[in-house]
Amino acid sequence: MEKTIFAGFGGQGIISLGQIWAYCGMEEGKQVSFFPFYGAEKRGGIARANCVVSETPIASPVISRADSAVVMNRDSLDVCVSTLKDGALMLVNSSLVPLSDLPKAVLERFRVVPVAATEIADRMGNVRVANMVMLGALAKKTGAVLLNRLDEVLAHFFPGAKRTLIPLNVEAVKAGMESC
Repeated sequence: MEKTIFAGFGGQGIISLGQIWAYCGMEEGKQVSFFPFYGAEKRGGIARANCVVSETPIASPVISRADSAVVMNRDSLDVCVSTLKDGALMLVNSSLVPLSDLPKAVLERFRVVPVAATEIADRMGNVRVANMVMLGALAKKTGAVLLNRLDEVLAHFFPGAKRTLIPLNVEAVKAGMESC
């Protein structure tokens, strides 16, 4: 069972990231839960998603102690620190949260992996796929979701004319896997 917190600000694709993570787990025949949380702002407010992926039934979507976290911005660090269990994996968008900004206690308590998600996405030509870069990194580091049916999941997630976005998103996931 992998309990993951995705955290960032509105507009970073946090909710979409959690949904895609859960859908990928479902496509692999796993039990999943997805519990989003976001502020009333349209963009810029807090955005979080709790996801559980398991081989066995999930009792609750509430995560009191997470195994992993995706931290997309500095403001999300504290909520993740307070919920992660000791030794948990913390993927940090080092484009927006340099490791030098992390307290020593965070670096000592968790397995911190920097992923320059925003920079990688920017080099790919679309900063909005930074969330997909993190999806790839998380899949590689946890093994909780293999992403072996990613194309099918994205085809459902991006209907109609938005299907043109699928190749870029797949490329971003691969870049995320290669980044760590």
